[in-house]
Amino acid sequence: MSEVARLGGTVGALGLAILVAGPSRSWRLGGLIAWAAGCLALAAWLAPSGHHRVFAAAAVLGVVVAIVLAWLFLRWPWLLAVAILACAPARIPVSIVHPAANLLVPMYVVVAAAAVVLVWEFFGDDERTRELGALTWPVAAFVAWSGVAFLWSEDRRQGAIYLLFYFLPFGLLAVSLARLPWRTLGLKAIYVQLAGMGLVFALIGCVQYATRNVYWNPKVQVDNAYAPSSWFYRVNSVFYDPSIYGRFLVVAILAGVVVMFFARRLVAWAALVVLGITWLGLVPSFSQSSFVALGVGLVVAIAVLWGRPSFLPIAVALGVCVVAGLAVPQLRHHVLGKATSSRATDGRTKLVRNGIHLALDHPLAGVGTGGFVIGYARLTHLHGKNPKAAASHDTPITVAAELGLPGLALFVWLVVVAFLVPFRIAVRAGPTVTRAAAFGFGLALVAIVTHSLFYDSLFEDPLFWSAFALSAVVAREVATP
Repeated sequence: MSEVARLGGTVGALGLAILVAGPSRSWRLGGLIAWAAGCLALAAWLAPSGHHRVFAAAAVLGVVVAIVLAWLFLRWPWLLAVAILACAPARIPVSIVHPAANLLVPMYVVVAAAAVVLVWEFFGDDERTRELGALTWPVAAFVAWSGVAFLWSEDRRQGAIYLLFYFLPFGLLAVSLARLPWRTLGLKAIYVQLAGMGLVFALIGCVQYATRNVYWNPKVQVDNAYAPSSWFYRVNSVFYDPSIYGRFLVVAILAGVVVMFFARRLVAWAALVVLGITWLGLVPSFSQSSFVALGVGLVVAIAVLWGRPSFLPIAVALGVCVVAGLAVPQLRHHVLGKATSSRATDGRTKLVRNGIHLALDHPLAGVGTGGFVIGYARLTHLHGKNPKAAASHDTPITVAAELGLPGLALFVWLVVVAFLVPFRIAVRAGPTVTRAAAFGFGLALVAIVTHSLFYDSLFEDPLFWSAFALSAVVAREVATP
């Protein structure tokens, strides 16, 4: 059965690649069928024995809800983007796989609905192809190579989890989002939703910090109990992980920066107020990767907007972030303290160094999709079935180790094109709405990719796939006469 699942993962990834880059409707329909078959094979292998009735009932309910959502998405296409953003924080601990994982369970219903919409449109008269534009071939090539690399993965189960719960479903969502028609109202609704969610999550985080009470994650509770300073108390709001919480707020903050520049004065200052409150919620996450991502995003924003009238409020916001951040003793210690780089980054320097060694030991094909932990443990002589000390914290190094130098080259190609598409639109003369949208998606990509250099979850984040897919929608609008 494991060999069937291994083949199914490869077939599903190749099907997704055909869905992305297929030249005709029949090719793409075949790719969608291969994608679905691969997902079913992986799900059948990962599902634990027993509880078949429960799983069957959940599947039937999920199909019914997916069909209803598909009908709504066909009538109001931008509801798909709204649904994805609404489900992005909903990571639920699930023990049906081993080890237990925090899965975006509601998102998978949205994925099923998006697949139903694609089937409906492919059987209709929709002849659109390659909606991702300039991103078509980078995405298709990287997806295909990741699926092929699963054939020699040293950790079949982890590779299957990665493909089934993240790579394959979010890749299909990217295709579906790229097919959305251009709607200014839809873009505005997405920003309002993102700003509102960020504001609410930030307020919950502030309440957690004030009451010294966090949810979901026992590890965070234990770490807080042994914190060296009364100032240091990590919060996670409604998220499981404080770093994921911080990354979401960073994306919301950068979206507010874009509105501050492009919107009218009253709206711009209102966005600044929301941005400030959201930033207050970011501070007690004490997520170093999120602070770095925010800093890089603001530097890129200022570089693009240099000399514009809105530079002053943005510079003031950046100064407030820096001064207020350094006012927190624990954060100041991490930034200005005399600790070694390995201690200041919780030993991640060693992880990076050994991860590079693992990649150099397997330069052509890597250790296979999902095989980083086992390969790292063997290299460093760690013991245990799933040693936590072998967990990767850097996406490029993980890609290089699992997919080899070809995979790393395809990854760089994908990221570079993903940056170029929105920022080329943002810096050129043109309609304000398209430039603002492109700028916002570009900054979101900068923040998420920067965050992935310290927290390996780039392709597990639906916002990454959504940002470059919606960038393709903007690019198509700009290119349309």
